[in-house]
Amino acid sequence: MTQAKQKNHASRPKKTTSKASTKKQRSYKVPEALPTKQYKEPRLGKLRQVVFRKKPEIKEIVREPTAGGIVFRMTADQNDIEILLIQDSKNRWTIPKGHIEPGETAKQTAVREIGEESGLKHVDVLAWLGKIHFKYRRQDKLVLMTTQVYLVQSLDSSEHPTKEKWMNGIRWFSFSDALDAIEYADIEKLMLLAKKRIRSGEFN
Repeated sequence: MTQAKQKNHASRPKKTTSKASTKKQRSYKVPEALPTKQYKEPRLGKLRQVVFRKKPEIKEIVREPTAGGIVFRMTADQNDIEILLIQDSKNRWTIPKGHIEPGETAKQTAVREIGEESGLKHVDVLAWLGKIHFKYRRQDKLVLMTTQVYLVQSLDSSEHPTKEKWMNGIRWFSFSDALDAIEYADIEKLMLLAKKRIRSGEFN
């Protein structure tokens, strides 16, 4: 071998194989399927019972008349409207309302419920805004709830609303924030009607 060939042969890098990679390649195994005996379905039966459980047949239709109010006050500069909302136990913002008791008018119920649910006693009912309808299921009963909604003004700015134990919150909202917070489209429509009545001063 000539001196030039020896030089070129010496300059070529030798191919080396890492012992670690070789070991890794050799140790790799394709995972085997689990034996059939090890597969269990301990809770599938219960899951099927929950998913496919039939609801009880509706045997009775119950009508529940209720009443409440969109309670408002003007800001100190008289430029904006604030709306009082309560937050129920499921974190939904809504208006104070409740069941009409025997011997009560819807208007009387609205005033009573506002007092009980918010602590506001000095209020004035300005107008009837309309009815909203809900329906829900209570075991084997279909409940049809009708709520008559009034426009109610808070007259005493020193009164601070206080929530009942079952509520998660109660507070005054600016009108735009109240629209964003309210959970029910039908109440939202009546709030827009309320704003129009307040701005125009027409309460008949």
